[in-house]
This record gives sequence, structure tokens and C-alpha cells, in this order.
Amino acid sequence: MSEDTRSETYAELAAVGPYGVRPGHALITMVEPHPGQEYAYNRWYEDDHYMAGAMAMPWMYAGRRWVATRDLQLLRHPAKSAVADPVTAGCYLTTYWITEGRYDDHMKWTVAINKRLNRDGRVHQARTHVFTAFQDHEVTVYRDGAAGPRDYHALDHPYQGLVLEVIDTESPEQCRELAEWLRAKYLPKRLAGSSAAMVTVFRPTPLPGDRMTYVKQVEGVGTRLTLLWFLERDPRERWEEQFGGLGEAVAEAGLGRVELVAPFVPTVVGTDRYVDQLR
Repeated sequence: MSEDTRSETYAELAAVGPYGVRPGHALITMVEPHPGQEYAYNRWYEDDHYMAGAMAMPWMYAGRRWVATRDLQLLRHPAKSAVADPVTAGCYLTTYWITEGRYDDHMKWTVAINKRLNRDGRVHQARTHVFTAFQDHEVTVYRDGAAGPRDYHALDHPYQGLVLEVIDTESPEQCRELAEWLRAKYLPKRLAGSSAAMVTVFRPTPLPGDRMTYVKQVEGVGTRLTLLWFLERDPRERWEEQFGGLGEAVAEAGLGRVELVAPFVPTVVGTDRYVDQLR
């Protein structure tokens, strides 16, 4: 006799609620496997957790894994970061899009499925969550206007690199001012002529109280912005020219402090490429 999976409930759920394509929310998770666990972590995440703990869930409709080899880690700044200590910590980054308006529905499922995976021994414990947060979409700024992929394509389009930027402000009011300055003034100017096709801007949201204990509560709710720069070329090309002055620009505007600028390249699915270049 087959297991009862309450299939009829799925038909009811499909008929109600938002079902658009905009990335209204994201999960952005930067993780450091413990020394000696690099291969085991990579295989667990790619062979099991990426699907069972993420992509198979309702309303999480796109995802992509990224990696920072040691040379990419050494490009990060500032040297003293409120996000990563040391600043080189967190060699794997995974980004996921969640359908707008479906955050609460997704969270109910993700908490439940991760409890089940943990109970069934399908969670790799030898890792540290350096920066893991669900986030709400603030704005996307495009280099080429209406031409090219949109933000809902970003995790499927073959971008050659990604830069994670985290900016902290002093207050929610300053954070709102920073978001508007980025949208209207800074990002359009910075994107022009660069290898970045778009920048998505997100605001972190607090994790539920019944989250898994190995994931720490989110910092900077209301005072932090997370930027994802999607690059058409390897981030090592023209690194200083394109990304060296991000912190100075925000500081000069008096709108906050850049706490992390970290470049990544995409992993090669189904392989252990780059795993031997992390240390």
C-alpha cells in the first residue's frame, strides 16, 4: 500500500495565492565547510541538500551555487568585516529565488523539511553558516535597461561570476535612504560600462524561532542591504577597477559602511571542480 502523501491537498493549494515569477524573496547562504570536510560537504550539498533541502520545496523556483577559491577569497574587503571573521570565511555561496508573496508558505515547509532531514541523518554538520539569511527583494537595477535577462532569469543565465556586497547602516531610516541612493544614483552609474549586467538588492528578514539551531539568527534586520552583482566575465578581470572603491563611495555619501565585498564563480554541477583550490 502506498504512503499517503495527501495529494488532494496539493490540488487545493495550487488554486489559491500568488503564483507570479518575480523573485520577491531570496535565500542567500554563505557557508564554510570545516577543514578536511571540503569534498564531503560539496558532494552532500550538491547530491542531496540542494534538491531535498531547497529546490524540491514549494515556491523556491531557481537556485545556483557559487564558490570562492583561495585567490578569490583574498580579493575580499574590507579586511575587518562584520559579516565574515576572518573575511576569507565562507567559500561556498548559494542563492535561491522565492516567489513574491510566498515567503510564509515556504518557511513553514523549509522548517519542517529540515527538521525531518536532520532527524533522518541527512544534514552535514561539519560546516559553519557564515552568512545565511532569507531576504526580501528591494530593487533590481539593470545595466542595459530593458535589454537582456531579467532578475527572474539571473540564476539560470550562465553568468560567469557574482559579487556579494553587504552594507550596514545606522538606522532603518538611513537604510531606506541608502536603498534609494543606490537605485537612483549610484548603481546606474557604476553599472555603465562594467561587466555586471544587473544588481539585485535585498533586505534580510528574521528567521523563525523554530529554525535549526546550527543557523544563527539574522543580524541587521532593518539596517542592512545585501547586493548581488551578476557578472558576464570572471570577477578577477578588472577587479580593482570595478569593485575596489565600493566601500569608499558609500562612506563618502554618509549612508553606511560596506562590510563585505566578496567575489565568486559558479560551481560546475556534478563535479568537485575547485574543491582542491579552497585553502
